Amino acid sequence: MHPPRALSLWDAIAISVGIIIGSAIYESSPRVLENTSGWLVARMTSRQAAAGNAASHDGSTRGRVTESPPDAAPSARSTDLAAWSAGLTLAVWVVGGLLALTGALCVAELATTWPQAGGPYVYLSETLGRSCGFAFAWVEFWIVRPGNLGAVAFVLAKYALAWWPDSAAGSGLGQTAAACLAIVGLALVNATGLRAGKRVQNLLTAAKVLGLGGVLIVSLLSTVPAGSVQPVLPAEGSLALALILVMFAYGGWADISLVAAEVRQPQRNLLWALVGGTVLVALIYVSLNAAFLYCLGVAGMIQSPAVAADILRLRMGTLGSQAISLLVVVSCLGALNGMLFSGARVPYALGRHHPAFRWLGQWHPTRGVPLRSLVGQTVVTLGLIAVFGRDARSFERLVVFTAPFYWGFVALLGVALVIWRGKQPLPARNYRVPLYPLLPLVFMASSAWMAWAAGRYAVQNWSWAGWWTVAVVATGLVVGVADWRQRGRQPST
Repeated sequence: MHPPRALSLWDAIAISVGIIIGSAIYESSPRVLENTSGWLVARMTSRQAAAGNAASHDGSTRGRVTESPPDAAPSARSTDLAAWSAGLTLAVWVVGGLLALTGALCVAELATTWPQAGGPYVYLSETLGRSCGFAFAWVEFWIVRPGNLGAVAFVLAKYALAWWPDSAAGSGLGQTAAACLAIVGLALVNATGLRAGKRVQNLLTAAKVLGLGGVLIVSLLSTVPAGSVQPVLPAEGSLALALILVMFAYGGWADISLVAAEVRQPQRNLLWALVGGTVLVALIYVSLNAAFLYCLGVAGMIQSPAVAADILRLRMGTLGSQAISLLVVVSCLGALNGMLFSGARVPYALGRHHPAFRWLGQWHPTRGVPLRSLVGQTVVTLGLIAVFGRDARSFERLVVFTAPFYWGFVALLGVALVIWRGKQPLPARNYRVPLYPLLPLVFMASSAWMAWAAGRYAVQNWSWAGWWTVAVVATGLVVGVADWRQRGRQPST
């Protein structure tokens, strides 16, 4: 049995938005601002130092003018820096959205050309060969998907246990159990059938968007009392790290392509889901950060340990903190459900083309889902949570090692598009990415830079969790060679 086309445009957008908006917007926003502000302060400090050195050497009038006037000058400089920091932060979020949109436009051409289950697995297999597709599916199954699922599940557990009366949130065992329970519960929902999985996704996405809308309104109606926050900005920061954090928040924009075989009218709806979902998330992210800055100010937002909770607490007291905890849980549930829903299609597609994994390529005839792939992905995720979740920091370190693989294969999607265009130079009936080859080149360059930056960070922060990725890659090479030889002896389906 093959996947039925049962997903409407709204279903596809709900999956896309639900996967992208997880917990990152709550965790990343203050850190992005901290890095952009620190970067500006460091640059201004270095310029003032250079100007002061020049003035001391030539004694010119121009050099003396740059000296700091007494009294009001420090306050004016602080205000100017805060304004520039706010503007630069919003610009970084806009740039991140534009880069994600560029990727969505490029992947839309591949998705409408091959509207099949598995998304990137299919594109890489068709353009760069079955071995490249196998490498993507192998890493996706063992590293990227379970790592991301586990990370979001632990954030969910942390906020869910905050409601528990007796400090269970601080227990590593309690968080591990709650994370596993969330994964199992959502896997059971998706195993029930396609209709149940998409209805839950639609409900969770609608709830999280409405909740974020509520946070936006409260932010615009509230302001921190003057003088309650010291206007202190960080002395240093990294603009590159700020962009990495922003791109992490936009991660998952291409996941709707994994379920392309189930989307109705794929030539139209896949394009709208990829582009529309990315644009909607970008608008939400930029609007929320602008509202956070308006409510708390630059220094207040940087110093806030939980920016959304602090804002709701201004208007609603303790009830506001509880409300934001509930919203984070809903956001995480939506991201987890979407990742389980879409991620199971990759091993299914692998099983359709590789004899050694044929048992994964089965579509359940009555439930309308790739049940074996879903169960396999769930088991691997639970195993990683159980092993690395004993120490929450260890699991976080494991997640660090997913980023180089994720962005490396995303960059290869740009290569796949260029190769496909080379094979099919004449205009086709399906959608074509505009401004070719500029947008694919920007897409490839930004993704390759993300892969390099993430890989460098992973190497600099190497830990025992990283040996898991090494073992997976080494095993994949052995299995890949055996699979290649087997494919050479019998035709694939």
